[in-house]
Amino acid sequence: MTVTWAGANARRLARQHLHPDAAATASPFAAPGDAVAAMLGAHAQVLSAAELSVGLRGDGLTRTDVRTALWTDRTLVKTFGPRGTVHLLPAADLPLWTGALSAVPTGPNPFPGNARMTPDQVEEVVAAVGDALTGAELTIDELSDEVVARTGPWAGDLVMPGFQAMWPRWRQVLHLAGHRGALAYAPNRGRKATYTNPGCTPLPGTGALPALIGRYLYAYGPATPAHFARWLAAPKRWAAEQFAAQAASGAIEEVAFGEAGPAWVVAGDTDVPDAPLRGVRLLPYFDAFAIASAPRERLFPGAAWERALGGGQAGNFPVLLVDGVVAGVWHQRRSGRRIAVTVEPLKPLSGARLRDLEEQVERVAAIMEGTAELTVGPVTVGPHA
Repeated sequence: MTVTWAGANARRLARQHLHPDAAATASPFAAPGDAVAAMLGAHAQVLSAAELSVGLRGDGLTRTDVRTALWTDRTLVKTFGPRGTVHLLPAADLPLWTGALSAVPTGPNPFPGNARMTPDQVEEVVAAVGDALTGAELTIDELSDEVVARTGPWAGDLVMPGFQAMWPRWRQVLHLAGHRGALAYAPNRGRKATYTNPGCTPLPGTGALPALIGRYLYAYGPATPAHFARWLAAPKRWAAEQFAAQAASGAIEEVAFGEAGPAWVVAGDTDVPDAPLRGVRLLPYFDAFAIASAPRERLFPGAAWERALGGGQAGNFPVLLVDGVVAGVWHQRRSGRRIAVTVEPLKPLSGARLRDLEEQVERVAAIMEGTAELTVGPVTVGPHA
């Protein structure tokens, strides 16, 4: 079977309730956890961007709803997800995520010889982190003291390059402790982040990895092993082996995917929309759709590749989607309840598209619990501003 880029893109948008016509075929997500599950994690290095990502996929969801799910109801967990970056993940799916992420092979050690840890030291530190955080919420400095006390002075050696400082040796496995289910974020203490033990037992990788591949292909397929490896920051050869095993079991099937060539979908999941995709959407920094959709050059065509990416990396700029592809960038600046939104289209927008854009800006304001003012013109700030 052949799947076109346009069909795959429309299906991906519809399954995350970002398709302009999605309301006619499916109900928007009523709970933050459902929206996060559909996009396979919300990038949360900047929590406000994650709040907007979730709200855009929901039915009347606001940033308060996301914060309540995260810190009060605990249906969301803030921890280290794909690519070792901070994500919101559904609490119910944490055993699956930690089981799968723990099974991903690590690449070459990027640290100099004097900073590295032995495999036994890595295990000792992960155990110490989990023990120290059980029933506690600690800042990074408090956690460091506990880890060194439980392991030895070597763990506290200042050999890790950090932000204008040197960090203790044990910090190089902070994200690994998250992947093992021993660490997650707790509410901030003032302006300081804190961590806790979420009490998660990872599922065996033999079951968790196939489940994650299936969810990835449902959300972002058709996709190749190389696409999956890039999304997960995993070795390409390993990813190809995982896909081959799933194909042999009959869990996934091959389709022809335009110029991308052979790609994979969940077995039997070959229906794609026929109607052309129309409409306008705004997506924030590091939105999961912009990160995971492949081939990336089809989502960022022409001038969008230079304007909306940073060295080929998606997420550096919030993006404007027109008819399902990136067609500009945007920026928001908040002052109290006022949210000044500047949108820079790469081509002039028609009157109908401008009205769609105004509706989208109002929706952003509602999710972020503010009042928006729209300016259509150049975005003068750089990435991550």
